[in-house]
Amino acid sequence: MNLIGNLIWLFFGGLWAALGYVFGGFVLCLTIVGIPWGFQCFKIAGLVLWPFGKKVVPGNSSMGCLSVFCNIIWLLCGGLYTAFVHLVFAAILFITIIGIPFARQHLKLMELSFMPFGRRVI
Repeated sequence: MNLIGNLIWLFFGGLWAALGYVFGGFVLCLTIVGIPWGFQCFKIAGLVLWPFGKKVVPGNSSMGCLSVFCNIIWLLCGGLYTAFVHLVFAAILFITIIGIPFARQHLKLMELSFMPFGRRVI
């Protein structure tokens, strides 16, 4: 069932969204300062590519309070907007019965795109 959901997800925009995150990750990795945020974009791109069957869990981060600082910078530089976009898509998809599984995936993506530092995808 996860395979069918992932294939439908890819066909209806998941591939383009993942490519957007990968492009953003490459742009951020062009500078030394942006590399941590670029890696988070790659992590989100992996989840956007195959969201069904994966979970977002708190990670065993050794970054400590640095992850809080990085999450604040992430929020101010686009994370809040990205999380809001996922919330809007989830609300639209929850209207139909067939869209509920896809709306749940957008809520999962919203959680990760809101604060990616200190989170793991399993």
